[in-house]
Amino acid sequence: MGAIDDIYAELDADVEKEEFREAVEQKVEQMGGLADEETAAMLIAHDLDGGEVETIADIEPGMDEAKFLAKVTSVGDLRTFERDGEDEDGTVLNIDVADESGSVRVALWGEDAVAGEEELEPGQVLRVKGRPKDGYNGLEVSADRVEGEPDADVDVEVGGEVTADSLTIGQSDVNLRGVVLDTDSIRTFDRDDGSEGRVSNLTLGDETGRVRVTLWDERADRAEELDAGQSVEVVDGYVRERDGALELHVGSRGAVDELEETVEFVPEATDIDALELDETADIAGVVRSADPKRTFDRDDGSEGQVRNIRLQDKTGDIRVALWGDKADLDLGPGDEVFCAEVEIQEGWQDDLEASAGWRSTVTVIDGAEPDRGGDSAGLDEFANGSKPTSGGESEETDADDGEESDDSDEETFTGTVVQPGDPVILDSGEETLHVETDADVHLGQEVTVRGRRDGERFVADDVF
Repeated sequence: MGAIDDIYAELDADVEKEEFREAVEQKVEQMGGLADEETAAMLIAHDLDGGEVETIADIEPGMDEAKFLAKVTSVGDLRTFERDGEDEDGTVLNIDVADESGSVRVALWGEDAVAGEEELEPGQVLRVKGRPKDGYNGLEVSADRVEGEPDADVDVEVGGEVTADSLTIGQSDVNLRGVVLDTDSIRTFDRDDGSEGRVSNLTLGDETGRVRVTLWDERADRAEELDAGQSVEVVDGYVRERDGALELHVGSRGAVDELEETVEFVPEATDIDALELDETADIAGVVRSADPKRTFDRDDGSEGQVRNIRLQDKTGDIRVALWGDKADLDLGPGDEVFCAEVEIQEGWQDDLEASAGWRSTVTVIDGAEPDRGGDSAGLDEFANGSKPTSGGESEETDADDGEESDDSDEETFTGTVVQPGDPVILDSGEETLHVETDADVHLGQEVTVRGRRDGERFVADDVF
């Protein structure tokens, strides 16, 4: 075997041997005798081998070059622009391509852009060679060469419905329908050029899951214009990764439009008794009790606020601390609530506690408006066998005789045990209550009592 045959044998590229030889001869001619066939073969081999990646997910902005196989998912409009110092306008065409690992935007220039507008369509498989970079909507590849691969197969569905769980990093021109689960307030920041930027967030859910949506600058106002429970469609969003999770971003090109039809959200939650310390989890249940909101001073002199609720499912219950704006949510006993991305921490008396901070989502999942009438999702009773109650109201009928019971004076009270003796003394932060009960409670425990007042005493029928 000659030198060219040896180099071709080690070549890890899909090219015919005769095509390789022709490329070597052309390279020798181009270099005007400055390179022999062996040198030219090595240059061609380097050109063919360099930058080859297994999947789109392997492409990084710092690469000098990337070569990959992908399927066209969308073709943009041909655009013209003025070149600095030149009379002739330039042309560019953006296409989106994808493989099983993700998607990326590819920019075609000049004659390739013109040809692409006429010849390319979704579903075609291409072999792309280009330079990766950070673009306006995330990772982009500026193409040097694009060739059709009609015999290749890329397992990507084109034109399928976009859902929360189908989003992939680098995806752009995303239209996603969902229901608003939570919204945040607008925040401002200073850019490197001295201008002020604005950003806000909302969380959308659909039948497949949920996704955090980041709204930039003029789109940031939408977070304060939308209410939880409103169905919307994100138009022309793009996907980026933050802290290991995918987010859908909306810039000046995008929009968040309200829908008349309803998008269903099906939450998946971890059982409360299966929660572990230091994990981040999604939980759901019925609010058993809700404490008043408290304010406090931070070390930096600013004022913060927090409100505690106790959430219970069929397996157990847990205190949930609602921080910041979440302390203002209209939640009360009987509401069915979904809490996403809460941090499980060590609470009072070594009990676990869930902390709902700025990245968490807290939403009533029994409709857009709080339903004080009980639980609509199948939680028929708490872990201790008691029924969910509605805002401290009791059952309207007596199960034994079907007659109305006279319980108009019955109420519930939640507080911290400041004296476990006889009587038990509870303190809610606003009121101190002397409770007559045989229940075994301990100092510092948060409990809810249900019963009637008798003068200065409170006679408890139930303690939980």
